Amino acid sequence: MTETADVDPNPIVSKLREWEPRAVAEVIAFRGETTIVLPREFLRRVAEYLANVPEFDFKLLSDITGVDRFPVEPRFELNYHLVSISQRARVRLRVRVPGSDPVADSVTPVWPTANWHEREIFDLFGVRFAGHPDLARILLPENWEGHPLRKDFPTVGSR
Repeated sequence: MTETADVDPNPIVSKLREWEPRAVAEVIAFRGETTIVLPREFLRRVAEYLANVPEFDFKLLSDITGVDRFPVEPRFELNYHLVSISQRARVRLRVRVPGSDPVADSVTPVWPTANWHEREIFDLFGVRFAGHPDLARILLPENWEGHPLRKDFPTVGSR
């Protein structure tokens, strides 16, 4: 179920819309969880806002997941799972990235734990993170060709 723009049961969504109305493209409320879909150009700014505004205090990035939606465009989806221990709150940020330009801003300067998450997504999906301090393969050998979690990756033969 996707909530409409007029319904904001989550105060995080309301505050984000007050702060920057263009930062919220869509809100998905499902089974008590809130997912905020952002235009990719707002990812870094929203991350800094949620981490540094005391009433939110999202200091913990628990993980980032990548999804290849091939053949659908935008092809890739990045899901950022945030936790505010002080506020006892959770929220998910989602950014969609086109296959023709698989780049998103790095959030490693905001949450240092993103370093390895972003490297893993780069390694397995081929999504690049602009501003990452060391965007290199983390699981596969440096000479590996391709990105094995892409849906169009060959599933037969050795590489």
